Amino acid sequence: MKKQYELEGLCCGHCAAKIEKEICCLDGVAKANVDFASKLLTIELTNHAAPETVAEQAESIAKRHDSDIELKERDIPEPGKRALYLLGLNCADCAKKIETAIQGMDGVESARLDFATQKLTIEAAEKAKLPLLVRQASQIIREIEPDVEISYTGKTVETGAGKRTLHRISMLIGAVLFAVGMAVPLPHTAEFSVFLLSFVLIGGEVVLKALRNIARGQVFDENFLMAVAAVGAFAIGEYAEAVAVMLFYQVGEFFQDMAVDRSRKSISALMDIRPDYANLKTGGEVRRVSPEEVAIGDRILVRPGEKVPLDGKVVEGVSSVDTAALTGESFPRDVEPGSEILSGSVNKSGLLTVEVTKEFGESTVTKILDLVQNASSQKAPAENFITKFARYYTPAVVFAAVALAVLPPLFLPGAPLSQWINRALTFLVVSCPCALVISIPLSFFGGIGGASKNGVLIKGSNYLEALNHVDTVVFDKTGTLTKGNFKVTQIQPEEGWSEGDILYYAAHAELHSSHPIAVSIREAYQKEPDALQLADYEELPGKGIRVKVNGKTVLAGNSRLMDAENIRHPASGAAGTAVYLAVDGAFAGLIMINDEVKPDSARAIRELKAAGVRRTVMLTGDSKKSGEEAARGLGLDEVYTELLPQQKVKQMEKLCSQAAKGGKLVFVGDGINDAPVLARADVGVAMGGLGSDAAIEAADVVLMTDEPSKLVTAIRIAKKTRRIVWQNIVFALGVKLLILILAAFGIATMWAAVFGDVGVAILAVLNAIRASRIKNEE
Repeated sequence: MKKQYELEGLCCGHCAAKIEKEICCLDGVAKANVDFASKLLTIELTNHAAPETVAEQAESIAKRHDSDIELKERDIPEPGKRALYLLGLNCADCAKKIETAIQGMDGVESARLDFATQKLTIEAAEKAKLPLLVRQASQIIREIEPDVEISYTGKTVETGAGKRTLHRISMLIGAVLFAVGMAVPLPHTAEFSVFLLSFVLIGGEVVLKALRNIARGQVFDENFLMAVAAVGAFAIGEYAEAVAVMLFYQVGEFFQDMAVDRSRKSISALMDIRPDYANLKTGGEVRRVSPEEVAIGDRILVRPGEKVPLDGKVVEGVSSVDTAALTGESFPRDVEPGSEILSGSVNKSGLLTVEVTKEFGESTVTKILDLVQNASSQKAPAENFITKFARYYTPAVVFAAVALAVLPPLFLPGAPLSQWINRALTFLVVSCPCALVISIPLSFFGGIGGASKNGVLIKGSNYLEALNHVDTVVFDKTGTLTKGNFKVTQIQPEEGWSEGDILYYAAHAELHSSHPIAVSIREAYQKEPDALQLADYEELPGKGIRVKVNGKTVLAGNSRLMDAENIRHPASGAAGTAVYLAVDGAFAGLIMINDEVKPDSARAIRELKAAGVRRTVMLTGDSKKSGEEAARGLGLDEVYTELLPQQKVKQMEKLCSQAAKGGKLVFVGDGINDAPVLARADVGVAMGGLGSDAAIEAADVVLMTDEPSKLVTAIRIAKKTRRIVWQNIVFALGVKLLILILAAFGIATMWAAVFGDVGVAILAVLNAIRASRIKNEE
């Protein structure tokens, strides 16, 4: 079982890493991940776990690190189940009426309304009827409580405004008192009182948090570091510096939070493709409803300028649609009656009537959003490194500060204790690792968001990182480097047979196959094969088909099939795929079928080599002549032909063993019949086919436009993201190390230390935002 929770109030990346580690150790938790960028906690539970108990323990752990954190469960869509939030529902009696009425609806398996959380959960007896039930339930809610707002996202009215206002007022009064203490000459007692009151108003909350955390066993965090530094400064009579540390720390935290929120919004804006409504046609009227209320088979109206809310098929109207949000390409696609249309695309011109083919929970836009939002659960090595680094770095600096305060006065004649304590306090202020802990996950999250805007879906920052070390790229041929649009180019009948005879038997033999070669043969036949003429249909894996057509035994397949049946046949002389045909044990002829190379395939190979890829390889089941001719034209280094699926896997094993040390092997395929090879590669890349379900499920990276050159785009995005990550690591550690050294020699002041903490964090977060703004042409 998987559960997801929003960690409202989570502001510290360091705390996020600690929370994740402790929740992973809970009984009943198989895996846990805290995504700081989206404030999302994902927990995978074992079979014996009690979700409520684990949730309580997880909340307790989170609050131990920061008492302001609130856990709110987030719904993971389940087939046949939907959650609605009734915002503004303040009448318990009305809530009971709503729950009873919905429970009594035909087709409702269960309905439960939690008045405290305003959450209504509906479970349908039949999955297909869920949208209709949601629609009827919405109508009941509006009749009983017309002022209630129905939300499908779980977004509730923001709370805590009063607390924030009080905090800002106390900060303002404290700042005024600090200014008075600095500007007006006062007697010592009055000066002490002014600065103490200012300190309590500005930094009292930080000190209390530090004490609470110490009581819970959480010592080394930013609150502890700032509290010790400020209280220490007060103790040695540096009142102004003590208050200044807290004032500038709080101001810095405010700007840091603003920068993080800006980064999150920037990333969220990239994926702002969720449709807000659908225009449902019912009878003679059109009603605006939520996409969740629309069922398969319903018809919706999409007006010019509107987002397509659900996947479907155009039944009326002609228009062009902008698929930039899905593919990164602004070039519009023309649609007409019979055309497939995907949710998330934008209707540019004409009025369209669309018949819905997928529920909202199964639609392309939902899958893409879910994929991108959960991508950060797979962490890159750099993220794991920073998490471990922060665990040891902060305690090490604290002990170093203690040594700096105590040892010099003991061993250096005339070294004043207060001076070395001041240096140690400066040491503490600058030591907080927040700049790294916050900015690095945001950089990877931004890189994944920027890639999705360019039509490249990356399932985790570990795969984004792996694309920096690509040594070998292995391509499938059909549907990857070629269009997969097969056409019959030549028919070679044996003596006594006509071309019509060959097509007749081949088309009937291939009637039940969905393979592109079979489709091309049926298209060339130009008639509908008669299924009643078929008997004893048998598919021979890796070879072809055996079937009786009108009483005659027909074999249709490759040369291996002919060899296995001891049927003499000529070798194919032309380039392309040959389908051999035998009737009643005698060779009848062959059909040559060719595929067209994609326009950008050759450019993709050139650019991959320019990007540092050492080796490009093609694996194909096509004939030797066809495969080698295609490889030469594209500029590939190697080609292996006439491979069965299991032989492809074996060849992949060999290629993996030959890759350079530390280099990654990438396999690019269509994601449907290449699943074993995709799984074996370090990074599996699938052609998304504008939302192919199988492709999105199978691979680590999905190219939504089916263009091989998008792999080059993905590698460029990975490299830029990595540059930004290392810029932040080097910048943050470099500045901190410099200030630490200067502080040890008494050169750096407390003001420099505050900049080394919050100032560096703000700059690192702003730099991380750049990862989400990577353009296709870069």
